[in-house]
Amino acid sequence: MKQVVQNYKSGELALLDVPVPGCKPGGVLVRSAYSLISTGTELMKVSEAGMSMLGKARSRPDQVAKVVQSVATNGVPATYRKVMGKLDSYTPLGYSLCGVVEQVGAGIDDVKVGDLVACAGNEHALHAELNWVPKNLYARVPDGLAPRHAAFGTVGSIALQGVRQGESHLGEVALVIGLGLIGQLVVQLLAASGVRVVGADPDPARCELAERLGAAACGDPASAAVETAVAELTGGLGVDQVYLAAGGGSNQPVELAARLCRDRGRVVDIGKCRLDLPWNAYYEKELDVRFSRSYGPGRYDPEYELEGRDYPIGYVRWTERRNLACFLDLLARGSVDVEPLVSHVADFDDAVETYRRLKDGDLKAVAVLFRYPGHPGHPGHPGHAVETADPAVAVPAVRHGGGGSAPARLANASVRLAFVGAGNYATSMLLPHLERRDGVELSTVVTTTALSAANAKRKFGFAEATTDLDAVLGDPSIDAVFVVTRHSSHAELTMRALRAGKAVFVEKPLALTEDELAGVLTAVEESGNDRLQVGFNRRFAPLLQEARKRFGSRTGPASLRYLVNAGRLEHGSWYLQQGTEGSRFAGEGGHFIDTASWLLGADPVSVYAVATSGNEDLQVVLRYPDGSTATIAYVTTGSPGFPKETLDLIADGKVLRLDDFVRASVYGRKRWVSSRLPKARDKGQSAELAAFIKAVRTGGPMPVPLESLVATTSATLAVRAGLAAGAPVTLARAL
Repeated sequence: MKQVVQNYKSGELALLDVPVPGCKPGGVLVRSAYSLISTGTELMKVSEAGMSMLGKARSRPDQVAKVVQSVATNGVPATYRKVMGKLDSYTPLGYSLCGVVEQVGAGIDDVKVGDLVACAGNEHALHAELNWVPKNLYARVPDGLAPRHAAFGTVGSIALQGVRQGESHLGEVALVIGLGLIGQLVVQLLAASGVRVVGADPDPARCELAERLGAAACGDPASAAVETAVAELTGGLGVDQVYLAAGGGSNQPVELAARLCRDRGRVVDIGKCRLDLPWNAYYEKELDVRFSRSYGPGRYDPEYELEGRDYPIGYVRWTERRNLACFLDLLARGSVDVEPLVSHVADFDDAVETYRRLKDGDLKAVAVLFRYPGHPGHPGHPGHAVETADPAVAVPAVRHGGGGSAPARLANASVRLAFVGAGNYATSMLLPHLERRDGVELSTVVTTTALSAANAKRKFGFAEATTDLDAVLGDPSIDAVFVVTRHSSHAELTMRALRAGKAVFVEKPLALTEDELAGVLTAVEESGNDRLQVGFNRRFAPLLQEARKRFGSRTGPASLRYLVNAGRLEHGSWYLQQGTEGSRFAGEGGHFIDTASWLLGADPVSVYAVATSGNEDLQVVLRYPDGSTATIAYVTTGSPGFPKETLDLIADGKVLRLDDFVRASVYGRKRWVSSRLPKARDKGQSAELAAFIKAVRTGGPMPVPLESLVATTSATLAVRAGLAAGAPVTLARAL
């Protein structure tokens, strides 16, 4: 299928061939009929992409701050790869469309194949022939409403949420500053509510359009016309609300709002304009400044948008989805008319040229629609068949199916790899080490979102990009599968790949529950395939390898302390979705347990865990067969300026010290201190991948014994049980 994309680094716009997105549970696959170009938001994004790197940095100081912090935490090379990877990628455009349901995912019963729906979301309602849309981001289109009008659903919801934030009442007077697409819709919604509206915009054509659509008067904000109209309608008292629907760097809108708003009036920011509030003017009138967040409550909440968890109507009357359905109803009843806003309808094949004309100013428009081939009513529109997608912890006994090795490949044959998932970690920490490695062929990348697969194919040279996992697992030419998806899918995908006879590299964690871990081992036993590696990379770090060698053997028990200054996650991170993705420690803790066990040369026999209030900071104590102990302090409340990982190993009068993978030292009869790594923190990914590829090619043992992978995973999972029990948990092997 085709999709409109932009490279943020170069500014290139393209109509790209990408795989069809998969139809996941909890949503529907929608074939687009019309999608709407937001001439404000999207053109701003297009313009930013055309800036120099310095210009981009100036326009997004928040992102610059994140880069600086990443350099302090991860080093320059890793940060550079991550930033350049994001910049030099195709990003999607679009967030408002109407289309036909083509496939229904498991758990969806409110629409069926063939239904017409309006869709929202800058990750789900894209300018693409097909989109997967989760439940709370679509709404059925009322009978009789034209698809081209229903495509306005998202921008209509934005305008509607802004009006709700203004709390307008019948008979009041409002000022709308900025009469672009959102401003025109705000004018109509206010007029439909019995509010008299004055509009302000320097474009006479937009002012005339707003008056035709219900505004009492409009004019250039730089002239006296707007102030005169406000004085006449309010008796000189000022408007009850001001809606800022303008963009740009001018501070004129907020100054005009203060001048024309009544005492204790409301100012609602809907657009993205400069907000340097003149203190005296806003203070003297005690103006109430409010922000309108996109389509309504639920926006930016992954549990609402992605997991379909609705808010009870008794507590949240108007959510994203309810706003969307309400606006569609207003359109269907004729309370709002969007047809006069349609300046141009372009065939989807002409998308790139349409954007160019808008950017260059050749096409003056309030709203532009893309029309897709085969939309409802179009001759030859295909029919679609109905489809439905559908306190003592035991360490499971490991029953190897293949004895830890596999038949050796031809010495000169390349190892053909498939990647399932192509997110930040895969593209910044794994694929850069594989794309130019001799004897490795990147065969296929599989993702559920079409564009991430296309990006990985372009950047790393995969032969194929697809959303069809079954086809990859059924391909006998693929030797190994990398599972680099969200945590909740690791165990299932690992089981499927093992049963398909593939060697598997799965990023941590291997499993989030004891049942999932047992399922993986059942797959090993039943398939006879134990070719499995979990991405516990720190034991492969060259600096730690050298320090361990310098430390030498030991005779007595050891004490190990591992401080992980994990830091807080950004709001909206999927790591915070504990209901589906497990706790943060369940996802990351295996790294540190594996490192401790490797340094101590054994697997733990018991786990004791305590946590601060809210389980934000954890102390995990591991006991080993020879009496050694390891204490892992996993904290999120520390300073971001402090090193992320520090480790001390003490035994037999010796001390090994690791400082965040940039320096190591060993104190004994002689002192050894490594030279400080000036640029990078090598945490072992490259060496780990080399060991895995070698094992696949030669048929030799996997880099880490399966028993160790299972023991580490069991110990990680035991932390949750230990917290609940408030007592040590014994890791006893099942018979």
